Amino acid sequence: MLNACVLLKVVPTKANIILDSVRKVARVRKAYFTYGRFDIAIFVEVEDYKKLREITTQINGIEGVRSTETLPEA
Repeated sequence: MLNACVLLKVVPTKANIILDSVRKVARVRKAYFTYGRFDIAIFVEVEDYKKLREITTQINGIEGVRSTETLPEA
């Protein structure tokens, strides 16, 4: 299994809706607001990098997500 943290920058007025949406994505273990450079931190557990790419693509497609940074476990 591969663990990763996905950090999101979002449109502030859509932050609550985005957080609710990412919590419904398969393989998301935790998601919560952060303060600072990023707005939301998401922790996922997947089988491989291919599945990680699918999930990050899905998250990037949520309306109001400005950018993401994915930090896979080494």
